[in-house]
Amino acid sequence: MAKGQHLSQHQKKIVNRYYEHLDTISLHKLAESVSELYLCADEKKAAKLWTTVETALKKTGAEPKKVAEILAKRDIKALATLVNTLSGGQ
Repeated sequence: MAKGQHLSQHQKKIVNRYYEHLDTISLHKLAESVSELYLCADEKKAAKLWTTVETALKKTGAEPKKVAEILAKRDIKALATLVNTLSGGQ
């Protein structure tokens, strides 16, 4: 924010709720990215989606070793399993 600007109480609550639910937001983005990766035919778009996945995974509580393994192999099935596990699935 620029110097001298302040948030109203309403705006502060919105910002606080965003950060409170950041993990849920990241998981939702990951789930969407898994679907898009599965359907993606363009290699350039897939590379951009994997970058998005990497950024979103950093915001979750996933094991860094497992994340690095999935990103190195670019394994969509393993990514889907990880997202399901993180979201409380089995």
